[in-house]
Amino acid sequence: MKHIYLNLKRFDIPREMGGVNSIAPVKEWGAYIVENTKKALAEYGEDEVEFVMYLPEAHLLSAAGAMDGSRNLAIGSQGIHREDVKAGGNFGAFTANRTGKAVKALGCSSVLIGHCEERRDKSGIMAEAGAGDTDAVNRILNQEVRAAVEAGLTVLYCIGESEEEQERWQEVLGKQLEIGLKDVDTSKVAIAYEPIWSIGPGKTPAGKDYIQMIARFVKERTGGLPVAYGGGLKVDNAAMLASIPEIDGGLIALTRFQGDIGFYPEEYLEIIRTYMGK
Repeated sequence: MKHIYLNLKRFDIPREMGGVNSIAPVKEWGAYIVENTKKALAEYGEDEVEFVMYLPEAHLLSAAGAMDGSRNLAIGSQGIHREDVKAGGNFGAFTANRTGKAVKALGCSSVLIGHCEERRDKSGIMAEAGAGDTDAVNRILNQEVRAAVEAGLTVLYCIGESEEEQERWQEVLGKQLEIGLKDVDTSKVAIAYEPIWSIGPGKTPAGKDYIQMIARFVKERTGGLPVAYGGGLKVDNAAMLASIPEIDGGLIALTRFQGDIGFYPEEYLEIIRTYMGK
């Protein structure tokens, strides 16, 4: 079973405002992506591959509404709050936060937690507060993972090491897994590995042997959870990643990196065809 995830970040912001969206008006953007990919995705068997699209909150309703009974496609949220509503308890006092039950009510069945951009934001807040506890981010993410599972959502939990952490990657990734998944029903969890040190313009992508080494480590530490490559599944690396037995899928984001940079549904489908070999 393969798992192909799509993180649409804030690719909805129009190009004239400094973003990369030129494919659809903002109000129609989420539905447009689903409508222009669901038929091709449905050609793959339900027991062959699952597809999950993580969208900004404003687009969850329209994207879920456009699915039209798609069986191997799920809509997901880009993170959730670590607490939730509870009968007889908090009735919804979560201003500025989205809870697991809130996104489930909007049509989500999955959530992306611990992405390197989320980790960077949380680490920045800790640094601003003068907190030196490096495990605090992992503990907060653990609360998010547990809240997601309790709300009935599956989780794509991201881990990864920075350039400064690369020499001690086993310690860093080990803590992210141990702390982040503590007391979690991991039957609802898959892992995305992000080699942060190799992501971005001008950086050398992680090689096959390195990715395989990490994937083996993750599977050993988690009892064999699915591992997706989170450093960007692209046409250029799809065949290589597909050849690694320990890699069960990948996380797609941008599909075009030069010229009119952005996300394009037809290029997303081409990445999938290349990875799946059909």
